[in-house]
Amino acid sequence: MRRRALTSAVLGLGLALTACSVPGGEQDRSAAEPASPSGPSPSSTSPSAGLSPSPSVAASSAPSTAPASPTGRATPRRTERRTAAWGPTRAELQRARAAVDRLRLPQLAGQVIVAEYDGQGAPSTLVNRLHLGGVIVMSDNVASTGQVRRSNRALQTAARGDGRRWPVFIGVDQEGGVVERVQGEATRFPSFMSAGAARDTRLTRQAAAGSGAELRDLGFSVVFAPVADVTSGPADPTIGSRSPSSRPELVARHSNAAVDGYLAAGVLPVAKHFPGHGSVPADSHVELPVQTRSLRQLRRVDLVPFREGERHGVPSVMVGHLDVRAVDPGTPATVSRPVVTGMLRRDLGFDGLVVTDAMNMAAVADRYPTGAAAVHALRAGNDVVLMPPDPARARDAIVRAVREGRLDRARLEQAAARQVAVLRHQAASRPSVRGGAGESGAASYRLSAGAATVVSGRCGRRLVGTAVRATGPADAVRRFEVAARKAGLRTGTGTHVALVGYGGSPARGDVVVTTDTPYPLGRSSARVARIAMYGDTPGAMRALVQVLLGRADAPGRLPVPVRGVPRRSC
Repeated sequence: MRRRALTSAVLGLGLALTACSVPGGEQDRSAAEPASPSGPSPSSTSPSAGLSPSPSVAASSAPSTAPASPTGRATPRRTERRTAAWGPTRAELQRARAAVDRLRLPQLAGQVIVAEYDGQGAPSTLVNRLHLGGVIVMSDNVASTGQVRRSNRALQTAARGDGRRWPVFIGVDQEGGVVERVQGEATRFPSFMSAGAARDTRLTRQAAAGSGAELRDLGFSVVFAPVADVTSGPADPTIGSRSPSSRPELVARHSNAAVDGYLAAGVLPVAKHFPGHGSVPADSHVELPVQTRSLRQLRRVDLVPFREGERHGVPSVMVGHLDVRAVDPGTPATVSRPVVTGMLRRDLGFDGLVVTDAMNMAAVADRYPTGAAAVHALRAGNDVVLMPPDPARARDAIVRAVREGRLDRARLEQAAARQVAVLRHQAASRPSVRGGAGESGAASYRLSAGAATVVSGRCGRRLVGTAVRATGPADAVRRFEVAARKAGLRTGTGTHVALVGYGGSPARGDVVVTTDTPYPLGRSSARVARIAMYGDTPGAMRALVQVLLGRADAPGRLPVPVRGVPRRSC
């Protein structure tokens, strides 16, 4: 599936305007940070980026001699852009450009911000007061599916009542596995590593479509998924089972399949975390991870899913907070023009919507004040500034940067127009997959059944007696016991099934089962079998019980290397 190309030809709609900045206004002290990210001169442009970027005017401590392309390669000639089945039309782009052109500068600055909020009511006052582009819904904002549906609908209604002529961006992290903000009545899905183990893109697409349909029914317009990171194994502390595999091509195939599923459900997917968070030994929530791989290594591994995603038509990409030493040393990728405009826009040719990772994460927040970080992110080439610590201060800093000539208004209009065009197109799309909360259990089960991986013990044979005793995380044990009793097994005694969850240690039992990453299996001791399930959802536990009873095969294959196991699959 390919996105309609947002080429500069389509967007010769005035978005490549020369600067029309008006100096003046009080200086933004938050922007006077001690260290400005390096990168090419702000006057550089990106010929292959959609809504063709205009020159940034102004003062930057960035060296003007920095190369336009961080790889040192000539920008590829894009003589042909294959047209997508999904994406804004030329007319929609023109209308979006005209709409943002009418916004006052404070409204325009607010439009590029997507903020978090407190409480479980609709954040209408916050969104309308700052004219925010939208919000991200976190776990604390969700009491039930009914509540979040009412909140999301009330927010859209209030924005229309305030005169907004396009939808509010309402996003959520709903990857499956350990990252699920909406639970309760909503279907739970296993981790994305299940897709890599099952190796069936149809199952991946169906799971994403099912999840997306439920999100759309709850009023969400955007899902921050799929994870397109290539995990490097146990040394990867942040991504882990959120990634399909350590094999780049496998990650690419399943990331693209998930994108197709979400789009079929009418939800905008955001592939993350460019240029690849799976190969750094640190967590960007608490520090700035250092990516030491060479450009050659990045192109062979981490960039593969994003390159293939661009070719496939991924409509949006999230940039992670990574110090890419081979491109812009010491600078978080989210505020680096050589990374965002150079690597993503120019080298990969991506012309869709670019979103920052959360700007309240320590990797950025510990280095730049709120306002400065927002301005740098926009100058780098991002279109959406996600979760600034203080959205009002971020908006005010953007306004001052435009007035003082440090940020071109045309760059701001370009970012806002990309977002508005995509949101309008998404709202007008007619999903081919529909569903309400809790209606996608079959798709979740099929994915887990396809992923079940037996790395030791007999294949296709019964592995337990007539009763089972489970140990491990309480919620997983409870779900396992429910599935076991439904299948006719007694619980509380009998064959010992040791469940190992997120962050768990190697275990001992008759059967040892991992429900997150499979790495603990290598050092676990199991008399009968060792099994990887990649999730502890009701569907995963049902699939596990069927394997234990010998009623179902375990077709999965380890998607990552695990030391200490005799085989990768049955």
